[in-house]
Amino acid sequence: MPTALITGLTGQDGSYLAELLLGKGYEVHGIIRRSSSFNTGRIDHLYVDPHNNPKLHLHYGDLCEGGGLRKVLDLIQPDEVYNLGAQSHVKVSFDQPEYTVDVVALGALRLLEAVRCHQDANGRQVRIYQAGSSEMFGNAKPCQNEATPFQPRSPYSCAKAYSHFQMINHRESYGMFCTNGILFNHESPRRGETFVTRKITRAATRIKVGLQDKLFLGNLEAKRDWGFAGDYVEAMWKMLQFDEPGDFVIATGVSISIRDFLQIVFEHLELDWRQYVEIDPRYFRPAEVDHLEGDSSRARKALGWVPHTDVKTLATMMVESDLRLAQAELILKDAGHGQSSRRSF
Repeated sequence: MPTALITGLTGQDGSYLAELLLGKGYEVHGIIRRSSSFNTGRIDHLYVDPHNNPKLHLHYGDLCEGGGLRKVLDLIQPDEVYNLGAQSHVKVSFDQPEYTVDVVALGALRLLEAVRCHQDANGRQVRIYQAGSSEMFGNAKPCQNEATPFQPRSPYSCAKAYSHFQMINHRESYGMFCTNGILFNHESPRRGETFVTRKITRAATRIKVGLQDKLFLGNLEAKRDWGFAGDYVEAMWKMLQFDEPGDFVIATGVSISIRDFLQIVFEHLELDWRQYVEIDPRYFRPAEVDHLEGDSSRARKALGWVPHTDVKTLATMMVESDLRLAQAELILKDAGHGQSSRRSF
């Protein structure tokens, strides 16, 4: 039974990756940060009582603390490590640049060093996947591929670029199996509600049932290459099954604007988005990224990976999921529970 360690297990990608690996017979271990409130909602359907010998195990840890990472590695002896943990909100990285860099850039370095020391001490190879981001390309001309120079335009993307090159450095300096996945935007019903796609689908469905009046957004002209997170975690796994470590762009090759995404979502709900959406300058980034569209030819040829979900199908999936949430929220409100007033966000 292969063993995998996932940082960021409780996030969108971590939950889908855990599902995939468990389905392939892996024993899966995840690192989660200690919190006074439960933050395991995305994996509750996977996690069972640890006394019943499950294949999914949780460990407290943090990318800000290298010693703890080494302890977990020595304890579970993983065959594969997937580094998905991050402060991943681009706009927030402008507000918390030091923290973002500590977790995203230095966190990746701490994990790499912990794996290197573990390998040296135990005489075994561990394959490592690093979650890169299309944000590293910044304003580079589309379509972007593995040879496109990075032009990062946020603390988050600068930190991701550092971790990308640190993976390459450890690969070349120590012969480690370090692979970078440069993933373009990927969404799902499990996406956090502060990310623009989920913010749109969540607000639109609440507007549809009468729980919300307005949706406030920033730059509607930015174009992104949006795929489904469930498709993209399959690419992560395929990268670590490949014969050699390397760098791979994962994308659909199709980009649309935020305005276009709004149109798809509101049309599905038979609403006119122009009646409900207002622009708030607070949601603009200090440095905008205009157009990201990926060329995943290398991954398609070398790994045999292809995306199965187009953006319209993805948007519909998210809308239907959030509509069920909104309808349940309305029932609770009518029964006298939850918020009684309409909100805008």
